[in-house]
Amino acid sequence: MNPTALTVLVIMSIAIGVTALVLAIAALRRTAHPAPAAHHFAAATIDGVHQAPKEAAGPPAVVLNPSKNADWDELKRIFTQTAREVGLKDPLFLETTVADPGTGPARQALEAGASVVVAAGGDGTVRAVAAALAGTGTPMGLLPLGTGNLFARNLDLPLNDQREMIKIALTGRERRVDMGWVRTELLTDTEEEVALESGVAESVQDEEDLEEHGVKQSPPEREHVFLVIAGIGFDANMVAGTDDQLKSRIGWMAYIVASLKHIHGRRIDATVTIGDSHRGYSVKARTIMIANCGKLPVGVTLLPDAQFDDGWLDIMAVDTRGGLVGWVSLVGKIVLQGVGIRSETDAASRIDYRRGRTVTIHTAQPEAVQVDGDLVGLSTTMHTRIQPGGLVVRTA
Repeated sequence: MNPTALTVLVIMSIAIGVTALVLAIAALRRTAHPAPAAHHFAAATIDGVHQAPKEAAGPPAVVLNPSKNADWDELKRIFTQTAREVGLKDPLFLETTVADPGTGPARQALEAGASVVVAAGGDGTVRAVAAALAGTGTPMGLLPLGTGNLFARNLDLPLNDQREMIKIALTGRERRVDMGWVRTELLTDTEEEVALESGVAESVQDEEDLEEHGVKQSPPEREHVFLVIAGIGFDANMVAGTDDQLKSRIGWMAYIVASLKHIHGRRIDATVTIGDSHRGYSVKARTIMIANCGKLPVGVTLLPDAQFDDGWLDIMAVDTRGGLVGWVSLVGKIVLQGVGIRSETDAASRIDYRRGRTVTIHTAQPEAVQVDGDLVGLSTTMHTRIQPGGLVVRTA
């Protein structure tokens, strides 16, 4: 093989490997908290068990993200027509905003007694709506309109048939799924200085944002929901470094471009504590991801054991060594595990798998934290927990 062909092969291998990592968080967004209880959809099924009709079932509600490139007039018409055909009231349509990506409208829907709340947008809209529905028993339907739609993919929904998706959202089988929650600790003054001096803060915030708001952090009392994957390190840096305009032009490939800026970045030193154990284990990695589910597009399985209804969080620490060789090695591991062959460690790369219901990660330096592709901020401590069966979703 000539040098040019070899170079192309290596670059393609790196791109595939990085893609397998970033697809899990590409095109996802937003956050929030639980909300008060509301009614179930009448005459539905939960986990395959038929439910008796509920009294005073309200109208279906659709929380839509108007920034998505969609024919909203046509979609509203299909929603209304489908609701009438199955004997439901005409839907309520509520829009998200930049300031409120879906949690507020979903809470409005609950207050109106909605029988189901449909998230019409990308995974960020789904996550924001899910935050409002957590623990209420009110089902969530999905109309995926993002570039990744990873949660919808893990539910095996028919992404290419919008009419069928709308029918499932309004009349589908109901299934309980787990929810992950993340909160972080504030940095000390010394840690903030380290974040600024090391360039970590500048890697996730532009200069104007830093000057106006300081280092991005999340209050320790605030929890952020995730349905797919949360992470600290490489994946969070990639999310923060993705150009929104480029993303609007080329979709999830923009995450690949951003990730290439960080493949030679420093590794993180961390201590991971699972459950109530008072003794954590040390990890040196490019990134540490905590997953609720692990299936990606094009048949790639990032975390083979992750299931969204098993009551567990799956932890994946990824490390590479030797520059390009390490990333090529990682490609092979991810591809092979998709066909049932797991090779976790060699000289060039390592994938460490663990499981837990609560996970705390402490890092030696401030690191970026993300949930489902949304940057939480910088921290040295990330607390994660699972809420088993916290959300009811409509599926085929």
